Amino acid sequence: MTAALAASWSIVLRDADATADDFWRAVEQRCPGRLPQRETAVFLAALGRLAAGGDDAAGRAALLAVLGPAYRRFRLLPHLAAVQTALTATVVRHVPWAPELAAAWADAARRASAAVTRAAARAGDGPAWQPAQVVDHQRDAEGIASLTVRPERRVPARAGEAVPVCTQRWPGRWRWYSPANAPRPDGTIELHVRAVAAVSRALVHAVRPGDRLWLGPPRDVGLCLDPASRADLLLVAGGTGLAPLRALVEQVAAAPAGRRVTMVVGARAFADLYDAISLDKLQCAHDWLTLVPAFSHDPLAESGERGDALTVALHHHRPGQEVYLCGPPPMVAGSRLRLLTAGVPAERIHLPTDPVA
Repeated sequence: MTAALAASWSIVLRDADATADDFWRAVEQRCPGRLPQRETAVFLAALGRLAAGGDDAAGRAALLAVLGPAYRRFRLLPHLAAVQTALTATVVRHVPWAPELAAAWADAARRASAAVTRAAARAGDGPAWQPAQVVDHQRDAEGIASLTVRPERRVPARAGEAVPVCTQRWPGRWRWYSPANAPRPDGTIELHVRAVAAVSRALVHAVRPGDRLWLGPPRDVGLCLDPASRADLLLVAGGTGLAPLRALVEQVAAAPAGRRVTMVVGARAFADLYDAISLDKLQCAHDWLTLVPAFSHDPLAESGERGDALTVALHHHRPGQEVYLCGPPPMVAGSRLRLLTAGVPAERIHLPTDPVA
């Protein structure tokens, strides 16, 4: 049944403007003055995607991270049944064979409402999302791009947090990305993206300056600095896991407080090392920062740089350091045990939690 729901939803999205107008009128008729018409297309795409299912756990978490605040902000929680009915009616109207799925869509809408209600109870009172314009797009390495985006309003993200992101090229698909910078005076955010799935491939290969994205509320994923600590840091980055750790370096640069930072950046070979210029600038500007490359498959690497990022990092570990690690899931999966075995206290180990960056 999930496949049938997903197939019918893909048909709905083919004429997104018309379906959004129909959905808005259906909601407005049942609970007037709640859902702003200008926000309906983003709202409907997310709600329909959630109801149709098919997302992985992180994608579902991203959908709920934007829909929970949306229901609160638009005062829709007392009108769950009206929104469910409007969603089912919109699908049935725009999909020729959807009447056969009307009962299934009604049930899916009820389940989505239950999940959104739980998410809304945990949500803050800020905006559910906001538009942002891509102002710069750089291809840093094979399959990796860095995007600088300017939100319409400042996103209150701390260094190390993750933000749900949606592109107009894939309506309703929200994915988590960790900004690669600490908060900037101009409010811009830098995203590092590896092309591994539909949304990330679009961000790397298709999105260009001037395109629009949407950014949801930031979430702590376990990589924020403890404001009460002044301990030295050992940062271990693999792939685009560099992004949140570079943001931590920028945070320390704003108030170094005498702490020293060692950042180990892992890649297969020198050609795969991206963002090298930014990292060099950081190291030249701050004598408390030590950058160490780690190459797992480069025979020309110096002896101190050979091996995976965590192996190299353990050679640089000193007692008292807080260890932050971020990278691909296989890298993160076994890292806690390796760090504990190496004598790093559990309370000093900081790894990304779901949703992953």
